[in-house]
Amino acid sequence: MSEQSIVLVAPELLELSGAAPEWPMGAATAFASPAEGPGLEFNARVVAVVPLVSQAVGKPELDRYPALRVVANYGVGTDNLDIASIRSRGIEVTNTPDVLTDATADLAIALLLAAARRLREGLELARCGEWDGWRPTQLLGMGLQGKVLGILGAGRIGVATARRARAFGMEIVYWDRSASSRMEAEAGATRHERLESLLALSDIVSVHVPLTPETEGMLDAERLAAMKPGSILVNTARGAVLDQAAVAEALRSGHLAGAGLDVFENEPEIPAELRELPTCFVLPHLGSATREARKAMWELAAANARAVLSGSEPLTPVIA
Repeated sequence: MSEQSIVLVAPELLELSGAAPEWPMGAATAFASPAEGPGLEFNARVVAVVPLVSQAVGKPELDRYPALRVVANYGVGTDNLDIASIRSRGIEVTNTPDVLTDATADLAIALLLAAARRLREGLELARCGEWDGWRPTQLLGMGLQGKVLGILGAGRIGVATARRARAFGMEIVYWDRSASSRMEAEAGATRHERLESLLALSDIVSVHVPLTPETEGMLDAERLAAMKPGSILVNTARGAVLDQAAVAEALRSGHLAGAGLDVFENEPEIPAELRELPTCFVLPHLGSATREARKAMWELAAANARAVLSGSEPLTPVIA
């Protein structure tokens, strides 16, 4: 009898997955990170890995698991994966699109509102015990009606965010490498082919591009300077899309009126210069953090692993 195969699942998913998920081929579950594995004597039996987006899967992990057939990423972003190395070994790669779209778009709007209406400053004033009463000019923020929202990235989350913002009476413009008929139809958005023209026009910019070599550092000091004075920046994509030090400087100088940030370059580190700025509303990567979304992400990641191990096509393969 052959040795039992193993599906390696990030230990943080234990509560979502249940103690004993069922897999094809009678495979067992080992709750461990890809970097740790189930133990030297068991590594050769690992046929599937379900990592978090914070857990890398590259050449070291691929060498550790020679029988690996599928990497079922728990998340939609794949910047934690060495896609080229994985595919070069004939291993399937999947992710969890769609099921976290609404949750992340909701949070983008929450951050937009928090920054526009200066909620961090208001919360701190209310909690410090020094509020001296209502005044007509106290903590005046930005109204959304008639303002221009610039969306960077016309994928699922970008479209869902634009659709929500339209309900606030905002005008939607977007930048992407190619035109999006869905963005234009569902959000009435206008495409800008030049990123700089969108930045100069937008009252609020919301970032929804994946992290790639082309988008890393996309919003650097020069492009932040091209943003409309007094505008607001929201990021629920990946922290490395921004030059974080340049964002802090733009906030300190007043060029940016505010920022709402859910993601950071070197998580879990949140730079002190962003944490401490009263006009910067920061969250600890909560984009998909609803019970419904996180459960659906697990179910989809597990379904992808089961499909590949059963000899079927995965439900949501990563498209190059």
